[in-house]
Amino acid sequence: MRKLLLSALVLFASISTGDAQALSSEELKTRLLRSRAVEAAIWGMPAVNYDLMLQEMQSKTAGKVNQFIYWGRPLDWKNQTLTPNPDTLYFMSFFDTRDVGPIVVEIPPADANGSLNANFVNVWQLPLEDAGRLGVDKGKGIKFLILPPGYSGSIPDGYAPLRPGSLGSYVLLRSNLVSHDDKDIAKSAAYAKQVKVYPLSQAANPPPTVFTDVEDVLFDSTIRYDVSFFEHLNRIVQSEPWLDRDRAMIDQLRSLGIEKGKPFTPDETTRQALAAGIREAQLLLAAEYDAGMPPFYEGTHWTYPGQPDFIKAVGQGLSDPNSYPVDQRGLTYTYAYIGIKRMGTGQFYLINIKDKNGDSYDGAKTYRLRVPPDVPVDQYWSLTAYDRETHALIKNVDRASRASNSADVQKNADGSIDIYVGSEAPPGQQANWIPTDPAHRFELMFRVYGPKSEFFEKKWRLPDVESVEAAALGAGTGEGK
Repeated sequence: MRKLLLSALVLFASISTGDAQALSSEELKTRLLRSRAVEAAIWGMPAVNYDLMLQEMQSKTAGKVNQFIYWGRPLDWKNQTLTPNPDTLYFMSFFDTRDVGPIVVEIPPADANGSLNANFVNVWQLPLEDAGRLGVDKGKGIKFLILPPGYSGSIPDGYAPLRPGSLGSYVLLRSNLVSHDDKDIAKSAAYAKQVKVYPLSQAANPPPTVFTDVEDVLFDSTIRYDVSFFEHLNRIVQSEPWLDRDRAMIDQLRSLGIEKGKPFTPDETTRQALAAGIREAQLLLAAEYDAGMPPFYEGTHWTYPGQPDFIKAVGQGLSDPNSYPVDQRGLTYTYAYIGIKRMGTGQFYLINIKDKNGDSYDGAKTYRLRVPPDVPVDQYWSLTAYDRETHALIKNVDRASRASNSADVQKNADGSIDIYVGSEAPPGQQANWIPTDPAHRFELMFRVYGPKSEFFEKKWRLPDVESVEAAALGAGTGEGK
């Protein structure tokens, strides 16, 4: 938000007293509405992100709240969520305590048949808890009880309460894959279907949990930078209680036509201000993203997945009364979704938007990442390419990643693995190639599931990504090996 404040100061300084006095009351109102639209977009980003996914489920699939939708095979480009993982199986459930009261979610123990990584969040994607082999239950299984806002009843023995503070909440389950073999995929799906969801009121005789396979659905929850953004934000305001920390937004949103209990029918002046504001927010956030996060490995373009102070703040439930990182939160949920309470325990992510030379990735070119041997992980690592503008999987390609659980990936003699990313595979490198769209820029994410301490101690180091031409030149001169 520093850039926004600076731009506002520059604008203010550029307007002389005479110019300011010459502005009509309508012009002043329009300026105010536009600036408030920018702030509302940044503040509301995680909730709109959540609602986009919820609306896709409700409008395009047979799935319902308090059930599960899932992808019965590793994700392909038809899943247009933000930076998803195509090397695991995805199961999603949206919970709503509005009509049914407390909701039970049973996570099964990890065993020889499977394991999962589960992350629970509220409507604002604030982390509630992580579960699974590397979660709070350490793979022993757990029964969560999701409680409505203000719930004051007793908690039955054997349940771990989650208090989202919102009527809605959400879980993303990643059922781990040993490999991409059909038998392993089926085994992983069967394990995840042991998860149960039901109202606490039916705990004595729980109904079967419904699982709906949506693998062939074009599921698009990418951020829409148009007036429809505020329609989603209005839906959240209408359906969810205000959190005390956000009450300062009540009047700001009311001036934009978003008011609890009233229809969202902005007049033409307001609609124009909303359209201009969301576009300005997009440009501001894109500029912040392009500036990059702090480097994870000094001297490289591999960065943390978000600002470290933001990651720490959300892991602590935004409990610091003197900190509320709305700007960093807004930026994060333009390119990602789902909060993780213990980032680095079950999984960790590195983002890369520029090659070794500091240039953005061109989908018409080919690049190489040499992954050193002995990656310090308990589960697996993967490299995934995303569309640079939408932060979703690149459309119309037959795969989006290469991973250590991909059996056909070829190793070098020293155990390292060369991954190629580009519109065409180099000769003989089809198995190690991630295709791109030559008409679009792309970005990369390196995932580690079950990272070991050596990863964070940086005893193992991931090098920068090079263009194939530069890599070949380096090999010829003895560099880049």
